[in-house]
Amino acid sequence: MEADEQLYPIAILIDELKSDDVTLRLNSIHRISTIALALGPERSRDELIPFLHESLDDEDEVLLALAEELGVSFVEYLGGPAHAHLLLGPLENLAAVEETVVREKACDSINQIADIMNEQQVQDHYLPLLKRLSSGEWFTSRTSAALLFAAVYEKVPLAMRTDMHNMFVTLCMDETPMVRRAAARDMSALIKRMSPEVIVNDMLPLYRRLSTDDQDSVRLLTVQDLVAMAEKLGPAETQQLLLPSICATFQDKSWRVRYMAADHFVQLASAVDENVIKEDLVPAFINLMRDAEAEVRTAAAGQIPGLAKLLDQTTIIERLLPVTKELADDLSQHVRGALAAQVSALAPLLGKEATTEYLLPLFLQLLKDEFPEVRLNIISRLEQVNEVIGIELLSQSLLPAIMTLAEDKQWRVRQAIIENIPLLAHQLGVKFFDEQLSGLCMSWLGDTVFSIREAATVNLKKLTEVFGVEWARQSIIPKVLQMSSHPNYLYRMTTIFAVTTMSQSLDSDTIINFILGALLNMVQDPIPNIRFNVAKAFEALIHELESSPAGVLVIKDQIVPALQTLHDDRDADVRYYAQRALQAAQAL
Repeated sequence: MEADEQLYPIAILIDELKSDDVTLRLNSIHRISTIALALGPERSRDELIPFLHESLDDEDEVLLALAEELGVSFVEYLGGPAHAHLLLGPLENLAAVEETVVREKACDSINQIADIMNEQQVQDHYLPLLKRLSSGEWFTSRTSAALLFAAVYEKVPLAMRTDMHNMFVTLCMDETPMVRRAAARDMSALIKRMSPEVIVNDMLPLYRRLSTDDQDSVRLLTVQDLVAMAEKLGPAETQQLLLPSICATFQDKSWRVRYMAADHFVQLASAVDENVIKEDLVPAFINLMRDAEAEVRTAAAGQIPGLAKLLDQTTIIERLLPVTKELADDLSQHVRGALAAQVSALAPLLGKEATTEYLLPLFLQLLKDEFPEVRLNIISRLEQVNEVIGIELLSQSLLPAIMTLAEDKQWRVRQAIIENIPLLAHQLGVKFFDEQLSGLCMSWLGDTVFSIREAATVNLKKLTEVFGVEWARQSIIPKVLQMSSHPNYLYRMTTIFAVTTMSQSLDSDTIINFILGALLNMVQDPIPNIRFNVAKAFEALIHELESSPAGVLVIKDQIVPALQTLHDDRDADVRYYAQRALQAAQAL
């Protein structure tokens, strides 16, 4: 009987894994660590691992779960790191399946296990696995092999590294593009663990072969290998050995390769000296900024500040800025958006005079762009410019543009400006806002378009969060409440919307002493729409006040009587919303 009980966990697992129900099989895999704990280390090594090794014919979802479960955390159930190599068997099989996600997760688990294996385990178990995968009949195993070199490279004795190099060379020369792509993808991780001498002798020839591959999907992945080599080698060696390759990458016939080169431009430029950058790389960068493909220009725009840090001010002004201005007129909104996100970072490099002369016109142009993302990217990064030229000069330049956009005939343009105002206020400060923008924000509350009025109320809430409740008490709330007695019912309606929205950012004292009175006065408003929105506002205030003892008292003494009045209203909608608010009050 005792023996039968010992077999119970493994028997249950076998039955569940043979089930036709995928969910059941998946759940059993997720419980595999519990089963291993019940079996104990010895039986897990002798029975569970061999069983898993032979039971790998299942749905991809189940195999993925198994690849994840058999990671480094499972080693403790086998008795510790001394037995970690036992997991390599089932993981090797998972690393050769057809589904990419399963293979990658299996390789990830193998690399985790490699970290806790000693050198002897690596020699006896890991290297044979690497050799089998590298020479596997199916390309799936060979693509997985490329992921597994870097993790153990430093644990392999020098005498055995030649074999590793030869295996990697085989992958780089594989006839299947997917394998060469995997080798190109994972070469950089291996390079980071190698000495400069080995890189030059062994990796550089492989890089040159892959960087001229007939498949652009392979070539584009070699850009990161080039970066890794440039970072490991000194400037002199990089200039001597890699500069031709760097320049060739920028001129590749495939836009996808040029995109990757543009995206890594600063990393490549950082590896050579300033003269090489000026003579060879700046012209290449200008070509990328003028590339026929918008994606390449977008990537290049993102590299402008990083490259500018490697250049003197004269070079920036004379060579970089003219092409930068061309991007501000680019037909692609994504290019202009990328430029708007980066161009502010040039201000600290140029100084006050040059920023005023060259960058401010560019900011103004981008601030008027038809696409909201471009405007947002400019506004969200004005702090860098503010630190260089000062708030007065910046506000003098920007305010006319903001005012123009705020009154644009297209309501969507006005809405975009409203949505950016809290960000702009945070950048420029409370004094500037009160003097220049406060009146503008209040004017939006009376806009003829409902969406603008709605956005304006949300804007006030966000401004309260930026500047604080005390500021709202003094600067915003009195102006909002003035509209509660306006002859036009739309203004009175906007007051209700504004205070309801703002209440989420206000404390209970402010709501009680400043907001509540205006709403109570509107209970008798002649317009039914006003009255039922007052009821809805009361419901919102109840939720804001219920956590405060003073708030609960106000709800019972002032809000509930007002709601009872509304509950007897002749309009059905008013009665409905009053009843709903009363239920919220009664739930306290």
